[in-house]
Amino acid sequence: MRILADENIPLAEAFFAGFGEIRRMAGRSINRAALEQADVLLVRSVTRVDRELLEDTPVRFVGTCTIGTDHLDLDYFQEAGIDWASAPGCNARGVVDYVLGGLLALAEARGETLGARRFGVVGAGEVGGRLVEVLRGLGWDVRVCDPPRQSREAGDFVSLDEVLAECDVISLHTPLSMQGEHPTFHLLDKDRLARLRPGAWLINASRGAVVDNAALLELLLQRPDVEAVLDVWEGEPQVDVELAGLCRIATPHIAGYSLDGKLRGTAQIYAAFCAAKGLEPKVELAQLMPEAALLGMTFSSSAKPADMLATLCRAVYDPRRDDADFRRSLRGDETQRRAGFDRLRKHYPPRREIDGLQVRIEGADAVLGQVVRALGARVS
Repeated sequence: MRILADENIPLAEAFFAGFGEIRRMAGRSINRAALEQADVLLVRSVTRVDRELLEDTPVRFVGTCTIGTDHLDLDYFQEAGIDWASAPGCNARGVVDYVLGGLLALAEARGETLGARRFGVVGAGEVGGRLVEVLRGLGWDVRVCDPPRQSREAGDFVSLDEVLAECDVISLHTPLSMQGEHPTFHLLDKDRLARLRPGAWLINASRGAVVDNAALLELLLQRPDVEAVLDVWEGEPQVDVELAGLCRIATPHIAGYSLDGKLRGTAQIYAAFCAAKGLEPKVELAQLMPEAALLGMTFSSSAKPADMLATLCRAVYDPRRDDADFRRSLRGDETQRRAGFDRLRKHYPPRREIDGLQVRIEGADAVLGQVVRALGARVS
């Protein structure tokens, strides 16, 4: 069996070597010629996999080690009899850690208390749903907008118009869809962006085109009261440098790039591949997961909840480092900037997740315990 894998997929050899030869390529360079000698294709979100790429090739299994599938032509897969799999939820915790880091950076810059704000989460799937649990676990006021879920189930959902009118923080976690009953392309267009509340904070860690980037640039130029945290951009790897310069935090699509999330993604595709081929999995992620550098932290009962929150989040991940690296990459001409975007993703340093931490509190304190449990860390 011949396997072609994106060069940024970790542990591909550890999971798939037993099935045959593995070749690596940059995800944006994968083309039809490369697939003429491939039976299995393993990608990430930068590779568009459709009829044009796959027709008349021997590929019969496509796995994307990502949550989203907007880069896959699923209708064509069904028509051509090609098995496929994605990795739902694999990097959800990493994105939540990113959002928490962004919120802390915004609160520090503005001199505000996070608990005093009202949060609107748009899209309550694997990522958004977990973010809602964390924010509510911290005792914060949260509104949830998810029209597809609202149409399928009863729940405490609100409309996007209500989110815009009522929420001081809006965090986007929708897939990118161009058609259908609830398209998300330019979900926040010029009109909706204009309705952001005074002093609103906007976070987008979903897909770049969910927000009209040109309209957002215009808004930020006119309204310095609005703050933005952007991890995703229209036209990636090309980025609007002026827009990035106006963001409080700007990063190169790495919100979900925790080491744990990337390894889970590979493991989920391996399990799906085995299931598609009727094989028993022989490799377990637990055998391959490296030990984290930071295993735990200890606090006294005199710690302040807000300080504990910031310490735990930033001990594991602080997006300001990625922001600084990204801004340096935006120097030079367009070709250099595009290369810099992909280089930062390819050589992204190992980053772990908060829920891997063991936290000890000396002395009983219910409020501090609530913070730890809300974040998903373990209380010892």
